[in-house]
Amino acid sequence: MSSTAPGRSGLPGRPRNQPSPEPEDVRRFWIRLVRPLTRKHATPFFLFSVRPLQWRLARADRALQGLPVTHWWSAKTLTLPPLWQWWRQQGRGIEVVSEFELRAALAEGFSPEDILVNGPAKHDWLPGFELSRLRVNLDSPSEAAVLLPMAAKYRWQLGLRLVPEACRSADSRARPGQFGMSLPELRDVLRWARRIGIEPDVLHFHLGTQIPSADRYAAALEEAAALCHQLNWQPRVVDCGGGWPLDGAFDPTDRPLAGTFSIQAFAQALQRARKSFAQLKEFWLENGRWLAAPAGVLVVRVRDLKTRGTVRYAICDGGRTLHGMVSTWERHDLVVLPERGGRRVPTIVTGPTCMTFDVLAEARLPRSLRAGDRLIWMLAGAYNLSWETRFSHGLAPVLWHDGRVVQQVRPRESFDHWYGRWTLAPADPQKPRSG
Repeated sequence: MSSTAPGRSGLPGRPRNQPSPEPEDVRRFWIRLVRPLTRKHATPFFLFSVRPLQWRLARADRALQGLPVTHWWSAKTLTLPPLWQWWRQQGRGIEVVSEFELRAALAEGFSPEDILVNGPAKHDWLPGFELSRLRVNLDSPSEAAVLLPMAAKYRWQLGLRLVPEACRSADSRARPGQFGMSLPELRDVLRWARRIGIEPDVLHFHLGTQIPSADRYAAALEEAAALCHQLNWQPRVVDCGGGWPLDGAFDPTDRPLAGTFSIQAFAQALQRARKSFAQLKEFWLENGRWLAAPAGVLVVRVRDLKTRGTVRYAICDGGRTLHGMVSTWERHDLVVLPERGGRRVPTIVTGPTCMTFDVLAEARLPRSLRAGDRLIWMLAGAYNLSWETRFSHGLAPVLWHDGRVVQQVRPRESFDHWYGRWTLAPADPQKPRSG
């Protein structure tokens, strides 16, 4: 990276040996932060804080100590300008996968050499950016045919994305997906690049999401090293993508998403892999969900309570359809404010939309829960802003805690904006008919 050496955290005001808080401490942190805000801000609202992100980075740094590792921020996981600004000020770079994300990264002051462009079909939009020293991972021969001349002209750092066999075991559908290149495709692209004087520096793979064991990374690294040997290619960077599973979250059957994964085991896999890449200088990681999820919460208010047989429904002003799409496949903890004791009963927490799909959570909540109580939906920092909808409602406000104060960074969407953005464009003039 341009201003931070590989593997350095760049965290302000936090000793490297200071322990990260335990899960209960994080829970108390959010309760203390949210409670006064409920007296000032109407629900629903998103709240993000830099503190859990700092704790996450410190935890990763301890486990990866001694390894040349660079963390990239995943723009698609959480597009939040003040967080991006903080991340950039730490000397860290950002990974983008679309034209809008690249434009946003440039608008927030990231230099091209601190921007990594990933994703498929980039040749359809990236030629519009004449940027020197951009970092680009090629995803297909079609991309290479269009982008290699630009890479030579603007001195891009190039990477090649492969599809390791481990992707198949990481995908429940037992297929590798639409990303990356096969060995014959990699061989062709490498030959084309060398023909115009370019030697790609980066070998990239991404195993998917919520990878339950570090063994899969170890297998992918071993396969990648063997592939490089076949290609007579010695990359200086191995980009392992993301995929670290989210601890503290569960699948719909209540199995921990983290499985047996440990960062320590992942670090050991990297350490072993260093011996297989003769020119290796550093590893790159793009763990969006693992970093971002703990940095945000969704706060909603209970509007109504209904009992149907042995199940109670808590109908809230925010939910899955509008704010929590990941609740479709992840179960996150809920915190009740004010904190209530007593017996807990099965409760289905729904949003306000006229959709049976709109179930944010199913949990055992205090029987004393009342209309007007607030619920804090934890681990809301990853993908929920990206996937929020305007289904019958406007977008919720977004609050940002910079470690000292809380500020609103996006207001609640008004009706005029929600409905008034529709316009009728002038009709194209009709061409006169011939003859």
